[in-house]
Amino acid sequence: MLRAGGVALALVGLGLAGHLLASDGYGPMPPLAGAQQWLNSPPLDAATLKGKVVLVDFWTYDCVNCRRSLPQVNAWARRYADQGLVVIGVHTPEYAYEHDVDSLRAQVRQLGIDYPVAVDNDYRIWNAWGNQFWPAHYFVDRQGQVRHVHFGEGGHAGQEQVIRTLLDEQG
Repeated sequence: MLRAGGVALALVGLGLAGHLLASDGYGPMPPLAGAQQWLNSPPLDAATLKGKVVLVDFWTYDCVNCRRSLPQVNAWARRYADQGLVVIGVHTPEYAYEHDVDSLRAQVRQLGIDYPVAVDNDYRIWNAWGNQFWPAHYFVDRQGQVRHVHFGEGGHAGQEQVIRTLLDEQG
C-alpha cells in the first residue's frame, strides 16, 4: 500500500494537489486484482506489465477534475503506446449510479477511452493502492516500481516529462 502522508490531505485542502509528491521511490506496484471486470482488455497484473512503463489513472466518470484530465491521459496513451507506455484506468465510483457497468461502458466510449479500464466498484484496487483522491496518477517504471504520483488535475507538462524519463530508462 502506498501512503502519501498527512501532508497530502492538507495540500489538497489548499488546492495544491497538482504539485504533490515530486520525489521518486514509492515501492513496488500494488496489485490490480479485485476488479469486478475489465473494459477494453483482459485482466492485467504486475507480472504481465513488467518491462512496460505504466500510468495508473484512478478516476470516476462524474468527477469534473477527472473529466478535465482525461483528454491529456487519452493523448498520452495514444502518443506513447508504441514506446512502451500502458495506461490503465481504474474507475472507482464516487456515487451509487456510477456503479452501473453499462453506464460506465457508454461513458468510456463517449470519452474516447481505448485503454484498459478496471471496474473497481468495491474499492479493492483503490484500497490496495492506498489511494485517496480522484484523479490520481501513479507512474510505474519498467521494473514495476512506482516512481511518481500526481493527485488532481493540471501539471500535465511535468507528468509528461515523467513519462518520457521513464520511457528513456533502460529496463
